[in-house]
Amino acid sequence: MPVASTLLMVRPAAFGYNDETAANNFFQHHPGLDRNTLQQKALTEFDAMVDLLRSHDVELLVLEDSKEPPKPDAVFPNNWISTSPDGKIFIYPMYAPNRRTEKRDELIDQIVRDYVVTDVQDWSEFEAEGRFLEGTGSMVIDYDHEMIYAAISERTNLSVLEKFASANGFQAIVFLATDKEGHPIYHTNVVMALGEKFAVLCEEAIEEEWELIAVKQLLESTGHTIIPITRDQLYAFAGNMLEIKNKKGESLIVLSETAMSALRPDQIQQLQSFATLIPVAVPTIEQVEGGSVRCMLAEIFLQRKIKEG
Repeated sequence: MPVASTLLMVRPAAFGYNDETAANNFFQHHPGLDRNTLQQKALTEFDAMVDLLRSHDVELLVLEDSKEPPKPDAVFPNNWISTSPDGKIFIYPMYAPNRRTEKRDELIDQIVRDYVVTDVQDWSEFEAEGRFLEGTGSMVIDYDHEMIYAAISERTNLSVLEKFASANGFQAIVFLATDKEGHPIYHTNVVMALGEKFAVLCEEAIEEEWELIAVKQLLESTGHTIIPITRDQLYAFAGNMLEIKNKKGESLIVLSETAMSALRPDQIQQLQSFATLIPVAVPTIEQVEGGSVRCMLAEIFLQRKIKEG
């Protein structure tokens, strides 16, 4: 399981509550604050996260959001773009129309200019058909074993998932994950996180026993120690974490302070046996837009180009 040592982040220019995504993201909460206040709070949290990661020698590619048109979710680039260790860039079909403007050519061009890219695949055409696949929110990808774990929802369409998996040599492991009210959970990376040697998994959310057994067997057979979390911990974004490596090759697990405080001491001890935990305070971003630190990080697996001269 490759772990990224370079991460893409997008600094928001118009953060705010997104009514279009709230239709099926039950983790969002209306803040009752004006957009300027929300933007400033989000910027403070974003900049502090950047500083914290850089203080741990993490390589970051921080790109600026554009002010027009306003993009309230621009802070979550992993939903519209991802990269792969074999040099590919993927652009994804997005559920909310006002999130599709996050896919800016100038951002893609900058990555192509600075990194070795073998292919750019744009899957956006499925938006016109009302079918979506929101990047590494929808898919938790094990590149080493060519597997994709995916919880089906309005944002993770089965047919698009299967087309994507087939086109890129992956096996799709599909299941249904539900919240406390029985609604499909909007993104797979809220339900589970996959590291080199561990997997955080909300087993309670996968109610079909045979689906849960299949997921657990595959995780264990590929060398992952499963760390179960509860639905209550899922609501605190305890499944929304990411293992990364810094410039020294040290393994780190980035998670929010909300997630950290929800974990039991034994779970924290288990995670610490695999990597150093880096808790980040992003309460405004979590509460208003229903996503946490993993959603803010798009992994860059690409090789940086060698500059001439």
